[in-house]
Amino acid sequence: MIANNTIILYILIFVIAILIVWVVKTEIRIKKIFAGKRGNELESVMASLLQDMEKLHKSNNQTDLNIKTIEQKLKTSIRGLETIRFNPFKDSGSNQSFAIALINEEGDGVILSSLYSRERISIFAKPIKKHSSEYELTQEEREALNKAKI
Repeated sequence: MIANNTIILYILIFVIAILIVWVVKTEIRIKKIFAGKRGNELESVMASLLQDMEKLHKSNNQTDLNIKTIEQKLKTSIRGLETIRFNPFKDSGSNQSFAIALINEEGDGVILSSLYSRERISIFAKPIKKHSSEYELTQEEREALNKAKI
């Protein structure tokens, strides 16, 4: 029983000695790092890095806000565009008439169309909401609208 206690005591003393050596070496390393000019330089570098990280964080937040603003603007900008040329008068002329659909991501926009004849040109504008219009659309205008869908 005494031999077992003695062995355990020697093991504990050995472990404590190893821990003391490890702590002393760690202290020496820390003192070298923070000693003289290097210590001051290290502190200033760490302070500079902290300031840079704060600036980067602020910049990142601003960039996120800018991206959200751009995404909102992009949704309302013209994204779909289609032009259909046609001849409304089969007996004369050529494909001088047209229908142009200009719509955004949400399907809002306008259809511009013109009817060309030798005597006159008529131009029409029809508002579009959610890919449809409260005004009746011609076949060519519907075709332009369908092709302009994103």
